[in-house]
Amino acid sequence: YDKLIESYKLEYGEDSIEIHKDAILPGEKIVIIDDLLATGGTSKACVDLVERLQGEVSSVIFLIELVDLNGREALKGTKVESIIKY
Repeated sequence: YDKLIESYKLEYGEDSIEIHKDAILPGEKIVIIDDLLATGGTSKACVDLVERLQGEVSSVIFLIELVDLNGREALKGTKVESIIKY
């Protein structure tokens, strides 16, 4: 299937995520929900994929945020919310 791929750095290497090209319509508002915000690399890659498909990320929501790792810095310009902060 036609897809977009976004690579990102990890503390110990590199990884990538994919999305189908028709998963998001131009102008569609998207909320990204994840369990953990650490360094923000994975979430930033998700935001980038949505924007490449001309979607609009309304916010990124996490259950847990590891505050000392400054993951919000990777998501500047995006509304970020977390329920539990460590």
